[in-house]
Amino acid sequence: MKIFHEIAPLRATLRDAGRVVLVPTMGNLHEGHIRLMHDARKHGDKVVATVFVNRLQFRPGEDFDKYPRTLAADAKCLEDAGVEYLFAPSEDVMYPTPQYFHVDVPDQLATILEGEFRPGHFRGVATVVMKLFQIVQPDAALFGKKDYQQMLVLSGLVREFNLPIEVIAGDTIRAEDGLALSSRNGFLSASERQEAPRLHRLLMDLVARIQAGERDFAKLEAVVMDQLRKNGWSPDYVAVRRRADLQVPLGDDPLVVVAAAKLGTTRLIDNVEI
Repeated sequence: MKIFHEIAPLRATLRDAGRVVLVPTMGNLHEGHIRLMHDARKHGDKVVATVFVNRLQFRPGEDFDKYPRTLAADAKCLEDAGVEYLFAPSEDVMYPTPQYFHVDVPDQLATILEGEFRPGHFRGVATVVMKLFQIVQPDAALFGKKDYQQMLVLSGLVREFNLPIEVIAGDTIRAEDGLALSSRNGFLSASERQEAPRLHRLLMDLVARIQAGERDFAKLEAVVMDQLRKNGWSPDYVAVRRRADLQVPLGDDPLVVVAAAKLGTTRLIDNVEI
């Protein structure tokens, strides 16, 4: 595997690389990331993984400074997974001057759910991914469904800017007990790690009730929120929404239930398509 820290040599190498699939990450890789790399292999000739902790998508007081930087271990994992190229730029390479130009995400997607609790987050995500698209110029890009709202934001970015990139959605990878794999799981204490799968179990219970015919979504959401609080969580939201745009359901639209809650100091997100 070749590792690049600068843009020009990466571009020169990719010029004759065939169909390129991009998998952006912030590093501290786990099995979920590696599964995405294997999925990417099915969609192109070469896989480019990126590792960059993007300051623009963190709010003041969030975990940017303590976000684990594990580049050597990440590179070993990626090489073992058969990834051909790793782009791991410094902040000076990604942002050689202050980033005055940004990609604004429409309010109907940017200010709900994650956007309500993390204002400006998706603006930072869309901006850095647009830069990565311009640097790598991939034929396809793969994003995990665990970050469901982010996936919709980036799919919309590609569609509305007419970018010649196929967006591929990778399934959420879970531990045996159902917990969605995430770099932030490493912040959980031993007791919190035992409690953490409750979020997924409650979402699955909610889904089962909807599939059984219940349609009072607000009541179902409130039940899950209450159960989380009773077990020591601080939930931000539990919401049944349309898959297409995360708006309030109308008619028989395909649905997804999305949730975010803090367990101790660690904020976990999850979702289940219905």
